Amino acid sequence: MTNDPELSGKYLGTISTDFVKVADTLKEASYQIRKAGFAYPIFPITQEDDQPIGQLLIKKSEQSLDWSYYASFLDEFLQRELVGTEKEEEFKNAYKDPDEFCCLFVIDKSFTRFVFIPFPED
Repeated sequence: MTNDPELSGKYLGTISTDFVKVADTLKEASYQIRKAGFAYPIFPITQEDDQPIGQLLIKKSEQSLDWSYYASFLDEFLQRELVGTEKEEEFKNAYKDPDEFCCLFVIDKSFTRFVFIPFPED
């Protein structure tokens, strides 16, 4: 569970550009997810119009973004077997402080990757 170099070259620019615009919303959503008792918030993002993981939070076409953002958490990923139970502890150990980093789950046609991106400092 590391930031993939392929992802960096191919997508990190558009992800970073979008992230600056949505970071405050994602940070608040992360806080609300944790406040509701769900640990390990995860934000699936996709350039497609629809995907089945999480609840739609920000639709790309409504805010002139390259990516649509969904809100989820580790339990859903375990239930859908996107993170195997044998990898749960590894995921938790790799997960970064949710007050400082956002856990994005990048969904593309050819791959899926977890990416931790720091929230901008106030």
